[in-house]
Amino acid sequence: QVQLVESGGDLVQPGGSLRLSCVASGSIFSIDTMGWYRQAPDKQRELVATITRSGTAVYADSVKGRFTISRDNAKNTVYLQMNSLKPEDTAVYYCNADIRTRVVPTTLLRYWGPGTQVTVSS
Repeated sequence: QVQLVESGGDLVQPGGSLRLSCVASGSIFSIDTMGWYRQAPDKQRELVATITRSGTAVYADSVKGRFTISRDNAKNTVYLQMNSLKPEDTAVYYCNADIRTRVVPTTLLRYWGPGTQVTVSS
């Protein structure tokens, strides 16, 4: 089994910063792309940022210049540094990872974490 667990969500004032972390654990052979998505109330889940194993990152236009995604392959961890937060960044943030397990290393499966709440409000 594979698990992803996010942490770092909190209540923060506009203009503030937060750093989210997501750790993958379990029977992991390798991890390809990792990413962050978010879902605000009454809205669809949307892409925030993704990062390949080699470090190539892609960002949603709404977060470019404010958010930075990074990863530590040795720790199976992906991070999201969020600066200059705005009220519209309020959402549940989910991480995902495309993983090959030790049981079936030839198959790439996408796993999701349960999410962490980020609230930006004064």
